[in-house]
Amino acid sequence: MFIGAQVSLYPMTSDFVDVITTGLDALSPYKDDLRIETDDMSTLMVGAPGPLLDAIRNLFAASAKRPEHVTMHVTLSRGCPGEPDDPSCRCDTLERAQDQSIAERQELAAQAVKDAPDLGVGIDVQFSLYVMGAGGHMDEIYGCIEFLKTSGTFFASKNFCTRLRGDAGAVFETLRQAFLRFGPAEGHVTIDLTASANSPSLA
Repeated sequence: MFIGAQVSLYPMTSDFVDVITTGLDALSPYKDDLRIETDDMSTLMVGAPGPLLDAIRNLFAASAKRPEHVTMHVTLSRGCPGEPDDPSCRCDTLERAQDQSIAERQELAAQAVKDAPDLGVGIDVQFSLYVMGAGGHMDEIYGCIEFLKTSGTFFASKNFCTRLRGDAGAVFETLRQAFLRFGPAEGHVTIDLTASANSPSLA
């Protein structure tokens, strides 16, 4: 399986270079576990979903600790048939999920969010889950929505997406669980998300 993300950070300040480099510095602990490639448009990260989601979370949390309004756009993908298998992307959660019902996966996902670390950084996220090429894809999406509404980070339903709000630790754990526990374990699943912190419209 191939698991990865394209990540773009958008600071709303003239000091944008320093905000971006602060975020990228937070990726340093993950350079041995992930393939990380940064260009002028985005940062590609490829690897197992444990360090992958932690790295994305910490990149945004580091940037959000500053006072400036900052947003981030992320495209997450697993199981894309157009990408080669990568042994670094192995995931025990996906392997176990093949034999679990939606109810079992919802329960495990909720517990993982409860156990998430508190990073002391409040953020907002809106995201959409896309389950590709599965006949029962709506069952998986509805199952994910039920989990989200009991996750403790659910904020609102919107057209085409779901809004989350809370500490970065819990919000990104909610995203991790949505990404790994819903949709076929061996299928192609993507998440499109936008994160925001320190928005002046919330003041």
